[in-house]
Amino acid sequence: MIKAPKNISLIKEEIKNFYDKEVRVHVNLGRNKTADFTGRLTGVYPALFTVLPDDKNYRGKTAYSYTEVLCGNVQISGKATQTV
Repeated sequence: MIKAPKNISLIKEEIKNFYDKEVRVHVNLGRNKTADFTGRLTGVYPALFTVLPDDKNYRGKTAYSYTEVLCGNVQISGKATQTV
């Protein structure tokens, strides 16, 4: 299946809609490893966004760039919305 083409400005706008809301994050770590967690989107910046995980095993925030979402290495979704 071919994905619809997106650009970084569209991804930024979609992620801004999740600001200060609960999100689910799926990260492809490579070599068949993935990480899934839920958290709150706490920061939206020009080059990246930050997520504060709900899990106490994580120390601090995690930060991801918009290009990671564009390439498919990071997927972010809200409770009742589609995956970005």
